[in-house]
Amino acid sequence: MIPDQLTQGQYDTVYNLLSLVIASQLFTALFLVAAQNRVLPRYRSALLVSATVCGIAAYHYFRIFNSFKEAFVTDAIGGRGVYTQAPGASFNEGYRYVDWFLTVPLLLVELVVVLALAKKLQASLLARLVPASALMIALGYPGEIATSDAARNVWGLLSTIPFLYILYVLFVELTRSLDRQPVAVRNTVSKLRILLFATWGVYPIAYLVPLLGIDGANAWVGKQAGYSFADILAKCLYGLIIYRIARLKSFADDPQFAAEEEGHEDLQGSRA
Repeated sequence: MIPDQLTQGQYDTVYNLLSLVIASQLFTALFLVAAQNRVLPRYRSALLVSATVCGIAAYHYFRIFNSFKEAFVTDAIGGRGVYTQAPGASFNEGYRYVDWFLTVPLLLVELVVVLALAKKLQASLLARLVPASALMIALGYPGEIATSDAARNVWGLLSTIPFLYILYVLFVELTRSLDRQPVAVRNTVSKLRILLFATWGVYPIAYLVPLLGIDGANAWVGKQAGYSFADILAKCLYGLIIYRIARLKSFADDPQFAAEEEGHEDLQGSRA
């Protein structure tokens, strides 16, 4: 539930975190677009999808940020005091779920694309993962806005089923794909499996914060912090690792491209 009031420290924490996420998503998207020519054409679509994910997230965090500022106001001079819910306004948690409904399937798409698996396997993976991701988000939202712990538990449990299925399929397929990847890429792909578990695991933890004995505003602020950090890791850091994989695979696929890129980097270094 959204708290009736926030202390100055709680308000500043959420305000600054939302601002951090906006900056992280926006500039990661710009970097990924600018870096298109640093990988071979066959991998550029993965970078474009990743940039799209970060761009969508930046847009929705702008909406979340504005919703937050409108929902909590203070009468204190200079804005230093207790913040209470403004009459007729409320924080819209739906923006976050709309963002996830769009970006989580795209996160799965960019991973499948950058691994350059066989077309038949790509189609099979996406046919399984994309509907599961949509179901996971759709089942999680009713629990997010539920007014009772019982309802939150039920919807959270239902949402966990497709969540675990997605992680299982990804871990199995990423493990199987290691032998088909260039040697230089295998270590990065292997680490990506751990990143998926680590970052995606933050979401259910943040979802459960209100049920962990943390009360009122502290629980709500903790949940917002968890979701914010998870979105930075699962979109920005994830996107940069996708870029790293695309670059390493480009070098492995085309030695001439690798030599040209390394020469370009050497030239840049000498100018610096």
